[in-house]
Amino acid sequence: MKNIFRIESVADYNKLNGLETFHPLVSIVDFSQTVINYSEHTHFYYGVYAIFLKEVNCGELKYGRNTYDYEEGSLVFVSRGQILELVRNNSKVRKGWALMFHPDLILGTNLGKQISDYSFFSYDINEALHISERERKMILELFDKIQFEVSQPIDKHSRRLIVNNIQLFLDYCMRFYDRQFITREYLNKGILEKFENELNTYFKSVKPQELGLPSVAYFADAFHLSANYFGDLVKKETGKTAQEYIQLTVMNIAKDRILDISKPVSEIAYELGFKYPQHFTRMFKKSVGMSPSEYRNLN
Repeated sequence: MKNIFRIESVADYNKLNGLETFHPLVSIVDFSQTVINYSEHTHFYYGVYAIFLKEVNCGELKYGRNTYDYEEGSLVFVSRGQILELVRNNSKVRKGWALMFHPDLILGTNLGKQISDYSFFSYDINEALHISERERKMILELFDKIQFEVSQPIDKHSRRLIVNNIQLFLDYCMRFYDRQFITREYLNKGILEKFENELNTYFKSVKPQELGLPSVAYFADAFHLSANYFGDLVKKETGKTAQEYIQLTVMNIAKDRILDISKPVSEIAYELGFKYPQHFTRMFKKSVGMSPSEYRNLN
């Protein structure tokens, strides 16, 4: 992979874009003030958290196999450890903002303990958050508050105020994503129908014996979605996690197959993809309230 810029710190990103660093652990970037110091096709490794708010189409962002076109009024969330490719469009003016913060900023804080709850940091680029004009203004107001603190001399209050404002911003993004799931309800229901069909097709095939029990990532990949986005979609539509939904389907199929007394329970367990029959028995008892043998005898 050519031209990989490693963004290990806030200062690395600021230097790359010709900006001064006012705080070592956090930065608000105004793209209209940046000076580009990299080629049109560039890969970036992020060792920091980054959120991009794009105002105009200024190029393509690629993550894995997916391409995101920097739609206007969209937020893209990047977690540390991700590699993104930027295909820059030199014919268009850069306009927008970015929030960068190093993991050390939130170490030991409530946000540091809860950062994994913001699952959108693990969404694919094509699952970006599309915001309204009103939402955009609210986000920019929070960015202004963070920028104000970043531009002040660091004192004992700085870190708490900056982190609290970042957490407030992320909490609003959670709300906006919930709204986006609701506005895409029709599309989501279509995915759920396909999910159910794919589940039933999986267990009618030999895949359980070959691949074992299906994972959330298996179905997410089938629908070209990230596992986190797919899991959140299922949870918001059904009230159950995707893993719980899969397990419920497995148990429903198991209850039907157990009534076939010509097959021992161990054989049914292997047919469903369990490596060990005792794991099947444990899951069945936890779900149904009795062992497979007890269920068979009762029915």
